Parts: sequence; structure tokens; C-alpha cells
Amino acid sequence: MRLLFLLLFASIAVFAHSAIKESIVKIYTTAKVPNYAIPWNSSIKRAHGSGSVISGNRILTNAHVVANETFIEVKRYGETKRYEAEVEYISHQVDLALLKVKDESFFDGVAPLEIGELPDLQQNVSVYGFPMGGNALSVTAGVVSRIEHTRYAHSQEIFLAIQIDAAINPGNSGGPAISDGKIVGVVMQQIKESQNIGYLVPSEIVQHFLKDVEDGVCNGFANLGVGTQNMQSETLRDVYKMSEEQSGVMVLDVSENSSLFTQLLKGDILLKIDGHKIENDATVEFFPEQFTSFVYYVDKKQIGEKIELEILRDGVVKDVKIVLNSTADDELFVKTLEHDVMPRYFIYGGYVFTPLTRNLLASYRSTPLQLSLLSAQWAKKEKQEGIVLLKVLADKSNRGDHHFSLWVVDSVNDKVCKNFEEFVETVQNEEGKYIILKNEDGVEIAIETKQAKEVTPKILWRYSIREEKQL
Repeated sequence: MRLLFLLLFASIAVFAHSAIKESIVKIYTTAKVPNYAIPWNSSIKRAHGSGSVISGNRILTNAHVVANETFIEVKRYGETKRYEAEVEYISHQVDLALLKVKDESFFDGVAPLEIGELPDLQQNVSVYGFPMGGNALSVTAGVVSRIEHTRYAHSQEIFLAIQIDAAINPGNSGGPAISDGKIVGVVMQQIKESQNIGYLVPSEIVQHFLKDVEDGVCNGFANLGVGTQNMQSETLRDVYKMSEEQSGVMVLDVSENSSLFTQLLKGDILLKIDGHKIENDATVEFFPEQFTSFVYYVDKKQIGEKIELEILRDGVVKDVKIVLNSTADDELFVKTLEHDVMPRYFIYGGYVFTPLTRNLLASYRSTPLQLSLLSAQWAKKEKQEGIVLLKVLADKSNRGDHHFSLWVVDSVNDKVCKNFEEFVETVQNEEGKYIILKNEDGVEIAIETKQAKEVTPKILWRYSIREEKQL
């Protein structure tokens, strides 16, 4: 009888493994890769990743597998035919995407995988995908070694992530991590210098993404728009009248675009978030004896949902309720990494202007300190993004300014422009003899408007640039 039971258990396990394999997909992507240092140029890249079939005849994968795509094909495990696919929804914030296949016969006979719960520490997981080193399906095994907030490489934003010790390599991206027959995470990145340290987008984040797009729009993950300081110093806690039983973080600043802007003051102490105690090191207990960033309870909310904060102000406890209505991109002066768009630029008399973006900063090995400082600031109502003089295309009309590069433009004829589009409109519509650009140090660049308009077509031709602007 025991032998019969073992044989039955083994056959069930083999059947389950076989059903999972049928749901694993190899994804082939051709992408147009922008060049933020030379914004009118791009290159073509071909790569592959992995994915899995889930409910609704959809393929779940990473955003970075299909970012900047121009053409996508998918192939099922055990088959050779490729099918054309396209992105249905994508969240670059949390590195997730849903694909749909134009020919739905692709899904015939496939049982979709279910999304499971957040796994426990040391829970066994199996990673399915098509990593480098071969063409066949690869399955590696490991355990959950850590669950906490981690910076996602694709967006550079910080969200909950699962660390596992299963072998992960390029090509595994987008593939599922399976435990008890369900998806507990999506493979997203590894630490190259380490041995078997890989990261998954947790099933909690996947479920949030799927619920978000139910209305046909991907709104993203909310952001509080608050800068905080840990309160582990006993002296600092005394200064702000915190009792021994109280713990939390201090408000340093609030974004003008945040719904908390009129609710919080500098020096307020955030004590609780949605009823959960915030520790002095800015963490919350989300599982018994497991702690992660207090924004965990923000990440669980959808845009438009309410959240409640308990704060301490001048020794008095108060409750603050708000509606979460903004993402990090709504609040930051330098937005998060861009994807699926070409860089914006404007060429005027050989002067090349572009918005200040994290993509631009990432394209240089080192950047001026001023640009790095700007990347940590909040956007303001009157100034939503920065404008940079990227470089000067040399011409006799702009002689003397050829050395300017990555130079921040603070005003145009003493006007502060709200964003890049307003800057371009201001320059193009200037009817005076000169355009005077200034930075915050008072350094000026003078451009003669009539001459700049006359030489721009010639400079574009000389440097083989088709368009003077891309907005």
C-alpha cells in the first residue's frame, strides 16, 4: 500500500510538472534602443526572455523583456512555431507586462497558471525559463532566502522583492517562480558579482498590477511624496516629544504635487500607517518577525484609494486621511527612468536642448554635482522638470560656446519655464533680437534669434540630423 501511495504521489508530481511546462513561453523581442546622449540616434537590439500563460489568454512577463519593442514573437514549450504578440499592458514601475497573441490558437490546450500567495522564508521554489546556454526549457530549484524592499533595476524605484538562491541567468527574465503549482513571483534580476542571488517580483505585486489594469488603464503604484528621517536617536526623539512607547519617522519635506502637501508639516512624526506601527528605522512588521519599508502598506493600495496616517505634532497625536492620487513621476523633478519613448530634444542654432531625465544621467559615467542634486528634488507647481543644454554643435555662429555641455537652463530672457514643451515654445516664439539663457549661478549664454533660425537647417544637414526637434 505504501509503495502504491508513493507511485501515485510521484505520478501526480510528474503530471503537475508537465502541465506547468506547457504554460511556459519563450519571448523574442526586437527593440529600438534610444541614445540619450545623442537623442536623434537609436540602435536595434534583439533579445529573448521568458513568460508564462495566465488566465484570460495572456502572457505574464517582465517589462524589461519587451521595453522599447518594435516586434515581438512568442513560442510555447515543446513547439517550434513562433506567433506574433503585442504588449497589452505594461508597468515599468514594477517591471511587469501582459502580452496578447494575435492568433489565439496559440493558447489551445494550455492550462493557465494561477497566481499564489506571498511565500514564506525557506519555502521551496522552482524557476522556469529559457536562460542563455541552450535552447531547451530550464528548470532550477532553490528556496526563498529573504523578502524585503529592494531597488528594481528596470525603474530604479523601490518595491517589495523576493530573494532566492535558485540559479538565474539572462533569458530567465519574465519566467515564473513556482511553488505548490502556483506563481509566487516573476524573475526580474540578479546580482552578477554574487553566487545565486536572484530576485523575483512577488505575487503580491503581480496581483496589484492585474487588478490595476482591470479597468483598461494602468495607473501604477501610488507614492506618498514625503521625505523622512529615521528616529533611532534617543536625543532626537526627546526633542520631538516622543514617548518611550512611540516610534516612527520624521517628515523632512513634502512634494507640492502630493495629496499630503497641505496635511503634513516639516517635523511631524509618522507613527502609524493604516493602523500599522512604524518603527524608528522606517520599517513595519508585515509578517511575524519580518520587517520591511513602511511604504509596504502604500504599495498595497490602488491609485484612488484612501490611506490613514497617525502623526505626532508638537506632542499631540492626530489622524490624517488622504486619497492616494499620485505616482513618483507626478512628484519628482527628475522623473523615473523612461521607456517606450524616444528622447525629447530641440536644436536651435546648433544648441541642443533636452529635458533632464534619469536616462540622460545614466548615459554618462559621471555627471555634474548640480544635476545629481536636482535628481533628488521634488517638482514644483511652477517648474515641473529641468531643461539642459546637452551640447553645442559647432558652427561659426555659436563660436565661444562650444564647450558648454550638460548645462542647466534656469531661465529664458528671465522667464522660468514650467517644462520642456513650454521652453521650446518660448524660444521659438521669441521676437526680440536675443535670447539670453541663464543658470542659477548667473552665467549667461546669448543667442541671436534671426541668425539661429537661419543657420539651424544648415547645421542639421551638416550633422546628418533629420529633425530639429522631437517632443
